[in-house]
Amino acid sequence: MIVTLSAVALFGLLTFVLIRSRYVGAGAALAVFLFGFFTADTGASTTIRQAIQAVLDTASNIT
Repeated sequence: MIVTLSAVALFGLLTFVLIRSRYVGAGAALAVFLFGFFTADTGASTTIRQAIQAVLDTASNIT
């Protein structure tokens, strides 16, 4: 849960900065948001969460 909240905060901040700097338009940001929103409701969400958890576990073992 903490990792999920941190990822949401990180990606939310990144999206805000990219839109604010006009590097990414509002339409592209909306498309990416909707893609993530609808992907979370599919069977792919479990695989994506497991892959992210594996990367985080590996990163924590490096240090």
